Amino acid sequence: MTHDDMHKTWFLTGASRGFGRAWTIAALERGDRVAATARDASTLDDLLERFGDAVLPLTLDVTDAAAATAAVDRAHAHFGRLDVVVNNAGYGHFGFAEEVTEAELRAQMETNFFGAVAVTQAALPHLRAQGSGHVLQVTSIGGISAFPIWSAYHASKWALEGWTQAMAQEVAPFGIRTTLIEPGGFETDWSGSSARHSERMDEYEALHARVDEMRAQVAAHRGDPTASARAVLALVDADEPPLRAFLGTSPLSIAKADYEKRLADWEAWQDNAVLAQG
Repeated sequence: MTHDDMHKTWFLTGASRGFGRAWTIAALERGDRVAATARDASTLDDLLERFGDAVLPLTLDVTDAAAATAAVDRAHAHFGRLDVVVNNAGYGHFGFAEEVTEAELRAQMETNFFGAVAVTQAALPHLRAQGSGHVLQVTSIGGISAFPIWSAYHASKWALEGWTQAMAQEVAPFGIRTTLIEPGGFETDWSGSSARHSERMDEYEALHARVDEMRAQVAAHRGDPTASARAVLALVDADEPPLRAFLGTSPLSIAKADYEKRLADWEAWQDNAVLAQG
């Protein structure tokens, strides 16, 4: 048996911290190989020292589509194949819808949406050629629901969810599987130093106070990103992985409440919808 028969080869963005680092280490510890990207590849030096040739550190800013293609191609040439492609790179933007500037919104979309699209489009030719592969897009419970102060973030993740759901149907005939990973609150740097904030408007002072209190309560119950690696490995190893999968205990109840409300509204207004049909 060759290495490729026994283990998987990953391409994973945002590997310097949070989910990306935890999943990179978990994959390497079980004998997989990982092309791990970060905006500064030197942050991965310790992994190179620990795991040697099993890890390929790559510098990548996912907002540079040409660089994304070059990184994916280099990883494929280095390892000979790609089995798992994980789009994890991203950041959170905090600001009410009226507060977020066009430039801030575009920057959020460039990283969280267009960055994932660029990496995915670069990887698909390799996966099609080998007739297999698994694309994992890290979205969020915020990719199917929405809360105050994260309008830009939600826009980027909802866009990725829709694009990926369509893509999953298009690439399935080539043996390519797709999973949208939707975490709840975890102790990552998503809301820390990597986060960006819009300038607050005085008119929203009262709402900001309520949202800040809500965020503090949520922060007290965040999960451990290291523990999440077990769930991700289970998805990667599944014979029939799901299109969507939550991480954490909170997303399911949030999703149920949200979708129950949607269904109730649609049902209540169905007669009105029929009127539109003529």
